[in-house]
Amino acid sequence: MRVAYLDCFSGISGDMFLGALLDAGFPAEALEDIYAALGLDGISLHQQQLLVQGISAVRVDIQCAEGHHHRGLKEITVILEQAQLAPEVRNGALRVFSKLAQAEAAVHGTSVDAVHFHEVGALDAIADIVGCVAGVQHLGIERLVCSPLPMPRGWVQAAHGFLPLPAPAVLRLLEGMPVYGLNLSQELITPTGAALVAGLVDEFGPMPAMQLEGSGHGAGSMEREDGRPNLLRLVIGTGEQVETADYVDVLETHIDDWNPEFWPYVSERLMASGALDVCLIPMQMKKGRPGFLLRVLCETAQRQQLAEIILSETSAIGLRWRREERMLLPREAIIVTTRLGAVAAKRISTPTGVVVTPEYEDCRRVAAAQQVPLRAVYAACAAAIPNQVEPGHNPIHSREGESK
Repeated sequence: MRVAYLDCFSGISGDMFLGALLDAGFPAEALEDIYAALGLDGISLHQQQLLVQGISAVRVDIQCAEGHHHRGLKEITVILEQAQLAPEVRNGALRVFSKLAQAEAAVHGTSVDAVHFHEVGALDAIADIVGCVAGVQHLGIERLVCSPLPMPRGWVQAAHGFLPLPAPAVLRLLEGMPVYGLNLSQELITPTGAALVAGLVDEFGPMPAMQLEGSGHGAGSMEREDGRPNLLRLVIGTGEQVETADYVDVLETHIDDWNPEFWPYVSERLMASGALDVCLIPMQMKKGRPGFLLRVLCETAQRQQLAEIILSETSAIGLRWRREERMLLPREAIIVTTRLGAVAAKRISTPTGVVVTPEYEDCRRVAAAQQVPLRAVYAACAAAIPNQVEPGHNPIHSREGESK
């Protein structure tokens, strides 16, 4: 699968996305054919290769013969349906405009049919959106992943007057998506950029596993007040279909007024409720008192339940969480037949070869049943493993410690 990553470290706009696609290999000739297929007179593409703080990027300027024009979703739908466009390009562009119309309707308290796009209804904005959808299709991108998006503050002047940043329509479009605040009084995410994200992006998070093939940078027309480059980066490659790569939620809290004698009970409750791993790390707190960092790894579905256990069983009055990508080594559940009996184990494929690790709980069970030291069970496993290993029928389900 061909996958692409939108690295929006400086936000996103339609022209920045289009510039990144052109820089990544979308031919300008193909884009001009798309504009000709729209059947609209007066659209011309101007692109410039330039250096932004030493980084080569493409800046796009779509020039139109018409003046400022307001169009509604119905008018834009007619334009797109009459255009000689590939179905996937037409449908993708309609999806983006529909997302935008729904957001504008919610912001202004009206219906989708009553919405008239102002800046986004002009030909240059239509050209941006259709061009971006066409570029994604031309480059064969089947899965588009996006980074968390920056949310600055300040004001922007629009057709309705001054609007607070992020613009209200942008906030509507990005509902349910990961964002973070930025101490900058400039617009970094335009409504067109937000609509493209809402209509085209498949998922959010860090860069996915891929065989890297290329990248492109799209330059915005604004210069950032903080001196950082106003660029959008697009990274393209072939996705690695690795079953052992996924995501995990990390819950953490600091506590310095809690009895650690309670920890075995709390950890048992957390593991029984679906935690993948738990730990309690001693540390020195800000007032010089000894305290602990409590950390829990879990799937997203278990996060709320585990958070409630932490807040009810410890003295923590708050916690934080984040999502992290993890890589797991392939493993298989096996049975090792030893002189002391059968012992469950894991066969793990590492970069340097295969290793077999006995399961502690099963070794403990055998040691108690045979009334021998625990180390004797591990020694028996070590002796038996090179000679015979019986594969289990199912992959291992207990994932203790695998996410550290």
